[in-house]
Amino acid sequence: IEYHQRRLEIAKEVGDKAGEGKSYGNLGCAYCSLGQFKTAIEYHQRGLEIAKEVGNKAREGTNYGNLGCAYCSLGQFKTAIEYHQRGLEIAKEVGNKAREGTNYGNLGCAYCSLGQFKTAIEYHQRCLEIAKEVGDKAGEGTSYGNLGCAYCSLGQFKTAIEYHQRHLEIAKEVGDKAGEGTSYGNLGCAYCSLGQFKTAIEYHQRGLEIAKEVGNKAREGTNYGNLGCAYRSLGQFKTAIEYLQRGLEIAKEVGDKAGEGKSYGNLGCAYDNLGQFKTAIEYHQRGLEIAKEVGDKAGEGKSYGNLGCAYRSLGQFKTAIEYHQRHLEIAKEVGDKAGEGKSYGNLGRAYRSLGQFKTAIEYHLRYLEIAKEVGDKAGEGKSYGNLGCAYRSLRQFKTAIEYHQRGLEIAKGVGDKAGEGTSYGNLGCVYDSLRQFKTAIEYHQRGLEIAKEVGDKAEKGKSYGNLGCAYYGLGQFKTAIEYHQRGQEIAKEVGDKAGEAFSLSLLGESFESQGELRRAFDCFHSSVEVFDSIRASLHFNDQWKITYRDQHKSAYIGLWRINLIQGEVVDALLTAEKGRAQALRDLLTQKYQPRDFLFGLLSFAPSSTIFIAISGPYVHFWVILSDDNIQSRKVHVNNYKYQKELEFFIKQQNKTALKEVGARDAVACENPPHYSPKPEKVANDMIQVDVMNSRLSALQKLYGIIVTPIADLIKGNELTVVPEGPFCLVPYAALEDSNSTYLSDSFRIRVLPSLTTLRLINDSPAEFHMKSGALLVGDPCFKEIIYQGRRLVQLPGAREEAEMIGRILSISPLTGEMATKGEVLKRLSSVALVHIAAHGKMETGEVILAPNTTRETPQPQEKDYLLTMKDVLETGLRAQLVVLSCCHSARGEVMAEGVVGIARAFLGAGARSVVVALWALDDEGTLEFMSFFYDALAKGKKSSEALNQAMRCMRESGTFKEVKYWAPFVLIGDDVKLDIKDI
Repeated sequence: IEYHQRRLEIAKEVGDKAGEGKSYGNLGCAYCSLGQFKTAIEYHQRGLEIAKEVGNKAREGTNYGNLGCAYCSLGQFKTAIEYHQRGLEIAKEVGNKAREGTNYGNLGCAYCSLGQFKTAIEYHQRCLEIAKEVGDKAGEGTSYGNLGCAYCSLGQFKTAIEYHQRHLEIAKEVGDKAGEGTSYGNLGCAYCSLGQFKTAIEYHQRGLEIAKEVGNKAREGTNYGNLGCAYRSLGQFKTAIEYLQRGLEIAKEVGDKAGEGKSYGNLGCAYDNLGQFKTAIEYHQRGLEIAKEVGDKAGEGKSYGNLGCAYRSLGQFKTAIEYHQRHLEIAKEVGDKAGEGKSYGNLGRAYRSLGQFKTAIEYHLRYLEIAKEVGDKAGEGKSYGNLGCAYRSLRQFKTAIEYHQRGLEIAKGVGDKAGEGTSYGNLGCVYDSLRQFKTAIEYHQRGLEIAKEVGDKAEKGKSYGNLGCAYYGLGQFKTAIEYHQRGQEIAKEVGDKAGEAFSLSLLGESFESQGELRRAFDCFHSSVEVFDSIRASLHFNDQWKITYRDQHKSAYIGLWRINLIQGEVVDALLTAEKGRAQALRDLLTQKYQPRDFLFGLLSFAPSSTIFIAISGPYVHFWVILSDDNIQSRKVHVNNYKYQKELEFFIKQQNKTALKEVGARDAVACENPPHYSPKPEKVANDMIQVDVMNSRLSALQKLYGIIVTPIADLIKGNELTVVPEGPFCLVPYAALEDSNSTYLSDSFRIRVLPSLTTLRLINDSPAEFHMKSGALLVGDPCFKEIIYQGRRLVQLPGAREEAEMIGRILSISPLTGEMATKGEVLKRLSSVALVHIAAHGKMETGEVILAPNTTRETPQPQEKDYLLTMKDVLETGLRAQLVVLSCCHSARGEVMAEGVVGIARAFLGAGARSVVVALWALDDEGTLEFMSFFYDALAKGKKSSEALNQAMRCMRESGTFKEVKYWAPFVLIGDDVKLDIKDI
C-alpha cells in the first residue's frame, strides 16, 4: 500500500491520469486482500471514473471486474454479478479473450456464493475453455480449482477431488507455487467434507508448508484455519483451537479483517463442540461485529446461523430459532440459496428438539427442495436424514426408514463417511422403536465403527447411547448400563446438554431394572434437573415448553416411580405433581406472582382428591383425604405389558362411551399403535383389573378401572380428579357401577390440571379477579364463514340460552352480527363471568365467533373469527367463571402437560374456573341444562354443586334424561361461588 500510495502521488504530481487510475486500482486490490472491502470499493470506483474519463475501455472493464470481486467478498453477490457482467461485455467488445475468461471465472465464483452451483459450473467451464484456447496454463489450473470448489459445494466430493488434482498437477508443471498451495488446501477441504479428516490434515499441512516457503502470510493463516476445522471434525477440539488461534493472529497481523471474522466464527464452533457455549457465543458475536463492520452481509448471516447453533447446544431453543430466522432473512436478501437451505435445516433441527415435529418436517422439506434445486447432493442427503428423524418421532417408522435409506445411499454415493455413519445410527434407532433390537444393534455397531474411524466424538457418544437402548430392549441390562455410561460421559465432554440428560434418564431405567434403586434415583434426578434448566430457557413461549416437556416425560416418571417402590408415597406424589402441567404453572406464576407455592401444597387439596398417573402398563392412584392421610393404589389393567396398550385402551373406551350414549363425535377409531420397547416388571403389590373381554359398557369398564380400586378410600360427597393422559377426557360424571348408579349420583366432581394450579389460583391476590360484570355470547352470525369447506348452521338455542342468562343477570348479551371476535376480545378482561354459546373446533375446542367487520379480505379468514388459544392467552383475563357452552370445548391435544386446548388457555389467561363440554352439544338440551345451572348459581350454590344439581334435574326430566344431554359438562379449576346480584 505504501508503494502504491507513492506512485499515486507521483502520478498526480506529473499529471499522469492513466497512472493515477492504475494506482487507485492497485490500492483497491491491496485493501481487498486485507479484508477492507469498503475501502477497496472506494479506490476501484475512483479508478473506474478515471478510466471512463480518459476513455480507456480495457481499464474500465478491469475496474468493473475488481468491483465485482470486492462486492462478492462483501456478500453482495447480485451487485457483484452486475459488475462482472459489465466487465465481460467490455472484454468481448475490446476482444480481450483472457479478460473474458477471467470474467467468466469471477461470475462462476459469484454464482457459487449464491448457491447456484450448476450455473457456476457453466461459467467456470467457459473460463476453462478460453484458458485452453489462449494457452493460459495457470488460468486453466485456476479454472479446475474453481470447478472443484463448485462440485464440492454440490456434495460431489469425488468429482471435486479430481478437479483439484488437475489444478495441482498444472500448478506443479508451471511452477506456480501459490497455486500448488491453494490446491492442497482445496483438496484438504474436499477430504474433510468426505469425513476423511486425517487425509485432509495431510493436505492442509502441505498447503501450510508452501505458504511459509513463499512467504504468503495470509495463505498461511488460511491453512491454520483449515487445519483447525479438520481437527475440530476429528473431535480434537483443543488442538483445533490452537490452530484457529494461529490463524486469527495472522489475520490480525496482516490486517485481514474478513479473515479475522472467519477465525472468530471457527473458534466459536470449536468452543461450541467443547461445551463452552458462552465462550462460543462471544466468538460468534465478534465474528458478527466484523461482518457488519466490513459490510459482509453473507458473513453476517452465517454468524447468525452459528449463534443459533450455539444457543441450540445450550438448549435455548427460542433464542436459537430467532438467530436462524435472521440468517434465513439475510440469505434470501442476498440471494444465497445454499445459506437459505441451511437455515431451513437448522430451523427444522431446532423445532424437532422442541418436539414440534410437523413444523420441523416443513422446514426440512424446504431444505430438501433447495438442495435438489441447486444440486447440493450432500445437503439432500442431510435433509433425508433429518426428515427420517422427524418421522420416527411421529412414530411413522416405515416413512422414517425410507428417508434414512435415501440419506444412506447419497452418503455412500458422494463418499461422505461421516454421513454414512449417521445414517446407520438413525436406521438403528428406527429398528429399536420397532423392537427389532438385533437389527438395531447391527446398524449402531456400523455407525460406531465409522464414528471411530473418522474421529467423530459426538457421534461416537450417540452410538454408545443407542446401543445401550437396544441392549436394554433385549433385557441385557448390564451391557446397557456400560454403553449408556460411555454415552453420558461423551455427551458431557462435548457439552451436549440434552444428550446428557437423555443418557442419564436411560441409565436410570437400566439401574432400576437391575434393582439398583439409589443409583437409578440419582440418574433420574440429575436428568430432570438438566431438562428443567433447558425448559426454563424457553422463557414464556408456552407452546415450546409444552412440546419440549412432552418429549422428556420418562425421566420425570422414573423419579416418582422409584419413590413409590421405596414406599415413599408422599414424596412420590409431590415428585409426580412437580412434573404436572408445568407450562400452565409458569403462566399462573407469572400472572399471580406467589411467594412459595410448594409450601403446604397438600393442605390445599380438597378431601377425596384423586391424583392419577401412568407408568408402563400400570395406573397409579393417590387418594388425598388430608395432608397427613394419603393412600396409594396401583392397578394393572388387562395384563398389558406396555404403556401404549393401556393408553390406547382408555382412549378407545372414551370414544366407545360416546357412541354408546349417542353423543356426536366425528373422531374416527384408530388402529392399535406400535408398543413401547420398554417392558415393565410385573409386580405383586397391585390390583389386577381385567375388563378386556367383559360385556360391560365402556362407562362401566372405566368405572371398574378408575373408581372400584379406590372406592373404599373415597369419603364425603365431593370428588376432585387430577388426571393424566387419556384419563383427562374421561366423562367422570357418567361413570356407572354395576348397579347402574352414576358417579355423579354420589359426588359433585371437578377436575384439576395439577394441585399446584389450584394452589396458585387460591393464593392469587384478592383484588385480582373481577367481582362484577358479565360477557354473554350466543349464536354468533356465521353466514359469511366457510369453515373447513362448509357453511355453519346458526344456533337459535344458543341465542335463547344467552338471552335467558341475560335476563337472570339483567345484562344484554352479544348475539348475531354483534358477537364478533374483536368485540369479545375487547370485553373479556373486564368481567367476572364469561359465557359463550357457539360452535367449537373439534380438535382444540377453539370458539367460532362472528367475523370482524374490519379485515384484510372480503371472505373472512380463520384469524377473523376463530377465538384461538393464543388469542385467549394474550388477554388479561380476570374472570371468576368461564362457561364454554360450545361443542368439544374440553378437547385438545393430550400431552404430558395435560389437555392442551381452549379450556387450559382460559385458565392460563387468569380464569379461576372453566366449564367445558366433552362432546358435541344438543341445542335444546343445553338450553335446559344451563337454565338449571344458572338457577342454582343464582341461589348461591358453588359451581360444582350447581353443575351437579343441573345434572340431577336433567336426569329427572322426561325429555333430557339421557346421558348425552347431562354428562358432557366438566368443571376445571377452582370451585367458585358467584354473587349473582353483584354481577
